[in-house]
Amino acid sequence: MPTSKIVPIAAVARSLRIPLHEIDTFTGWTPPVSPNLIVAVSFGLLVPSRIILQAKYGGLNVHPSMLPEFPGPAPLHHTLLEGRKTTGVTLQTLHPTQFDKGKIIAQTPYPGIEHDAESVERLRDLTAPLGAQILLDSLRNGLFVPPVRETGWCRGGQSSTTFKRASKIGPKDRHIDWASWSADEILRRQRVIGPLWNFAESLVQDKSGERREAKRLIWEHGFRLLQEECHLFPPVGRPIIIGLSKTTKKVYVRTCDGHMLIMNHFKIEGGSTTAAFHAIRARRLAPIPLTDNEAKQFAHDFVTFHSELS
Repeated sequence: MPTSKIVPIAAVARSLRIPLHEIDTFTGWTPPVSPNLIVAVSFGLLVPSRIILQAKYGGLNVHPSMLPEFPGPAPLHHTLLEGRKTTGVTLQTLHPTQFDKGKIIAQTPYPGIEHDAESVERLRDLTAPLGAQILLDSLRNGLFVPPVRETGWCRGGQSSTTFKRASKIGPKDRHIDWASWSADEILRRQRVIGPLWNFAESLVQDKSGERREAKRLIWEHGFRLLQEECHLFPPVGRPIIIGLSKTTKKVYVRTCDGHMLIMNHFKIEGGSTTAAFHAIRARRLAPIPLTDNEAKQFAHDFVTFHSELS
């Protein structure tokens, strides 16, 4: 049976002896009494029109972006992924059939507040008090009482503008595209939605002989940027191993904008997180030298993966 996520408002409701209804679907559920007003904050379900119409004043939603920019379930993530240095909060009415299509009745003044957040948690800490204050002020001032006056930075005249949707973050958003993602893009995604991942070819030995098999590599500990100058130019997205001894061997990969990223640890599908060199050797992702003489030669050149990451 599905379990509800524990949220702070539940504890507050219990402490104030306010009736609490925990549901994961509106199907077959009706409020025991008709509410005056519905307020939805960080709520992943679309409140159906039959319930909105039961409320005397309809419903309101607090959304952490400058709507109509970044509508959707992950506005904080996409604000950071797009490198936006300003953000804000919007209070809108609940639309009966669509997310984030209600009337905007209050909003952070354009262009929003400046921020230096690099993580979703930090950005949430900045926007949560703004959302609480804009909701309280709007309730006290009766902005939800008809006729509702629509406001917002984009009202009237920009209906043809296409705004980026803040879609739910999924595996494709973490799948590194070495052909188009710059080093900054990779490191930003690592901070915001990491860990990232790729496929790599592994040599597998079985009864029929040796064959290549794609293995998912999860960059659990991420990457760091090589600061010093590097005179090696391997193909973009094809990791190389450099080092004289087991303790100094490191795994590098070149990005499409010419930078080198260092990988210290990662997880191969079906295994545990381990040092990159040992994981590579165990799964035969690259022709690792085995003898001292090979290791000495290895220090001057480099050994690559069997193919580019995909």
